[in-house]
Amino acid sequence: AASLPVPHFQMDTTQESYLDLFPLDVIVYLTPDSENVLEDIDPNKVYVLGGLVDESIHKKLTLQRAQEQSLQTARLPIREYMVKTVNTKNYHSETLAINQVFDILSTYYETRSWPAALKAGVSAGKGYVLPDAVK
Repeated sequence: AASLPVPHFQMDTTQESYLDLFPLDVIVYLTPDSENVLEDIDPNKVYVLGGLVDESIHKKLTLQRAQEQSLQTARLPIREYMVKTVNTKNYHSETLAINQVFDILSTYYETRSWPAALKAGVSAGKGYVLPDAVK
């Protein structure tokens, strides 16, 4: 398989809040608890990756934060493109690390393929695989 070119991103850091930098109607807060499925990346939107230090303590905290800030929310289409694997712990999680979400979004942006993007970012330890990976 041919490897994809590594994309280059310009990155800025700031102490300012995304709420002060961008209009509310262009912000999409990504959270695994959203009912809205991210179907495509809109270059006119700003995507905020909601993140926590410990997923086991604060369920739905990222969704609550987005709702308090009156932001649109979306989740990655894991359920739509992947299947649950049978595993000894019966563990299935759509909560990913920030770097995994970034890898998924950047791979999708390059390939326009959710299966390729999800394969790149969702580790087997999350309990989800692409349907063709099920033996």
